[in-house]
Amino acid sequence: MFRRILVALDDSPLRATVFEKALAMAAALDAQLMLLHVLSAYGVGSPGIPLRAYPAYYPILDDASWQLYQERWHTFETAGIERLQRDSETATNAGVRAEFIQSGGEPSLVICDLARTWEADLIIVGSHGRSGLSELLMGSVSNYVMHHAPCSVLVVHSSKTKSAHSTKSAMADTTALR
Repeated sequence: MFRRILVALDDSPLRATVFEKALAMAAALDAQLMLLHVLSAYGVGSPGIPLRAYPAYYPILDDASWQLYQERWHTFETAGIERLQRDSETATNAGVRAEFIQSGGEPSLVICDLARTWEADLIIVGSHGRSGLSELLMGSVSNYVMHHAPCSVLVVHSSKTKSAHSTKSAMADTTALR
């Protein structure tokens, strides 16, 4: 039985679907939620990594550029906490115990580490449907988590991913019929 569910939430359009499924499951199982947002320079909405416009051995920024970067990063952090607070309140209003944490780092590692230390029974994570070269370059958080998590993992796919798989299946079925 799942009593402690870790929900990895990013800033993609899939976030709402992942949260809704986690909330429904927690309510049905009388489970507790831990909502996690990982701050990553490569995440959706992130200000990225600060670099100078001209090449140098050390990418040192001038004061104005560094100040602008820090302001953007602070806005990114604040927005993440605000979304987690709203989601936590939504869960509480639905009768589900929830807490949240925002942490910086590599999302796949942070998710697995928190699952281990918080003693999660289940991790719920979204999949953006990357494959091939984009998965090789960007990585797949859900794939890493499935193979390294200390507990069960539920991967929520976007409708775009489902329709792409359905189209491939339909094409395969059509070819098989010939």
